[in-house]
Amino acid sequence: MSKKNNPISIIEESFLSLKKYLETNINSNEAVFTASFISNLHKETTSILEICNVLNQDTDFIQKINQAVNPVFSKGLLFKAEHFFLSDIINLYEREPGQKNEKQEFVVAYYYDVLRNKHFADENSANELNQLVFTTEFKNHLLKIKKENKIIASNAYQNQYLLPEIVEKKHNKADEILNKYQNFIQFAFDKKFENVTAFNNYLGLNFNKSKTDKKEIDHLPKEDSLEKVLKELNELVGLAEVKKDVSELINLLEIQKKRSKQGLKNVEITLHTVFLGPPGTGKTSVARLLSRIFKHLGFLSKGQMFETDREGLVAGYVGQTATKVDAAVESSLGGVLFVDEAYALSQNAFGNDYGAEAVNTLLKRMEDHREDLAVVVAGYTEPMKIFIESNPGLRSRFNRYFHFSHFTPQELFQIFESFCSKSDFIIADDAKEKLTDTFDLLYESKNESFGNARVVRNLFEKCVQNQANRIVKLKKITNKVLKTLTEEDIPEPKETEQNVNLELKNKES
Repeated sequence: MSKKNNPISIIEESFLSLKKYLETNINSNEAVFTASFISNLHKETTSILEICNVLNQDTDFIQKINQAVNPVFSKGLLFKAEHFFLSDIINLYEREPGQKNEKQEFVVAYYYDVLRNKHFADENSANELNQLVFTTEFKNHLLKIKKENKIIASNAYQNQYLLPEIVEKKHNKADEILNKYQNFIQFAFDKKFENVTAFNNYLGLNFNKSKTDKKEIDHLPKEDSLEKVLKELNELVGLAEVKKDVSELINLLEIQKKRSKQGLKNVEITLHTVFLGPPGTGKTSVARLLSRIFKHLGFLSKGQMFETDREGLVAGYVGQTATKVDAAVESSLGGVLFVDEAYALSQNAFGNDYGAEAVNTLLKRMEDHREDLAVVVAGYTEPMKIFIESNPGLRSRFNRYFHFSHFTPQELFQIFESFCSKSDFIIADDAKEKLTDTFDLLYESKNESFGNARVVRNLFEKCVQNQANRIVKLKKITNKVLKTLTEEDIPEPKETEQNVNLELKNKES
C-alpha cells in the first residue's frame, strides 16, 4: 500500500526499543511476561503477518473487507489485512475491562510496533520492557494506538471482528487462516477455547448460516390493496419527506393512467429510484411498499421485491457476474429489485474488479425489461451520489431520489413504543424519562453510521433482558410485572451511547 493510501500513521522510532522512557524510580517486582513469552509472541506474530500477506494478494478479499468499512470513516482509503487484525486485537483487548492487564497491553503495543516500525521487541530486554509497561508514557502510547487504529464498520451493529468474518465467506483457505488467527488469540490473551465452535461463538460469528448469496423475495400479502399499502406507509414513524414523495409519485402515475385511457401521449416516467440516507431509517420497508404500490397502479405485473447487494451481483471470475445479475433480474421481473449499499459496486480499487461489469449488465437488463421492472438502489448519501455520477447510464436511468433522514429523539421513542406494543410491554413513567434522555443523547452524538431503528431494537431487547433478570427471582410475578419495563430495566444513557455510537467510542478509547 502506498503511503497516501495508508490511513494509519507511522511513527518514526520504535517505542518499545526506547530506553529513555524508563523512569529510574519504577522498579516493579511483577514480571508480567518472560523472555520466552516474547520469543513465542514473535513466532505467533510472524505467522499472522504471513497469512495477512496471503490475504493481501487476494484482490477480491481486500475489496470485500474494505466494503464493510464505514465509507465516512475510510474516506476512500484502503486498509490491508494486517490493519484489520490490529483493529481486532484492540477490540479483543477492550472487550473485558475487568481482565485487562499489562501483558495484554504489551501484546497490542508489540504488534503495532511490528506493523508500523518493522521492529520486534528484543526478548533479551524483557526486564526493561516489564518496567516500561508500567510507565505513564507507555499508557499514553497505548491510548494513542487504540484511538488511531480501530476500524469502524459500515453498519453500527455489524460484527466488529471483520477479518475472520470476511475470510470465512471469501477465502478458499479459510480453515487454515482462522486456525492461525485463533492460535494467536489463545496465546496472546490467555483465552482457552474447547473447539472452533466455541471460538466462533466468542467472536459472535455465525459460520453455520447459509453461504449462498444474500437473496430475499417479498411477495404480496393476501387480499392486498392500494389502500392497505398506503395505510402501512402512513403508520411508519417519521419519514414525512419520503411519504410526501411517494404521494406525489402516486398522483403522477394515476394521472398517467387516465391520460393513457383517453388516448393522450405521456412523458416517459421511470420507476427506478435512488434511496439516500443512513441505516435503519426504513429504506427497505419503503421499497417493499413501493413494489406493491406499482403493482396496484398497474405499472408492475407482480409487485414482489427481490433484495440483494454487491455480493449477490458480483462474482470473482470472468463471465460469472453477468450470470448472477441475470438471476437477480429474473427473480425481480414484475416487481422491484432492491440493491442495498449499491455504491459498493463502483468501489473499484483493482483493475480486475467485476463491479463495473455488474453495473453495465444491470443497465442492459433494465433496458430489456423496462416495461416490467423497477430497480431501487440504496445507501449512504454521499457514496450513492458518487456512484450515480460515476456512470452516464446510471445518471440517465436514475433521476428520482428519496431522502431518508435520521429519526428525531421523539421518533426514536415512538419506535421503541411500537416495539413494546407489538410484544405486550408497557413503559413505566420513570422509564419513559430515562428513555427520553437516552434518545436525546444518542441524537446529539450521532454520526452517519448511526443505526436509528436498529439501535432502538437492540436497546429494546436489552431492556427486556434486564427486566427478566430483575423479576426472575420475585416470589410473586403478576401480569403487570411481566408487562412493565421500569427505570431499572433501562441502561444508563451514557452506557447506551457508548455501545451504539462507534465513532464516539473510538474517540474516547
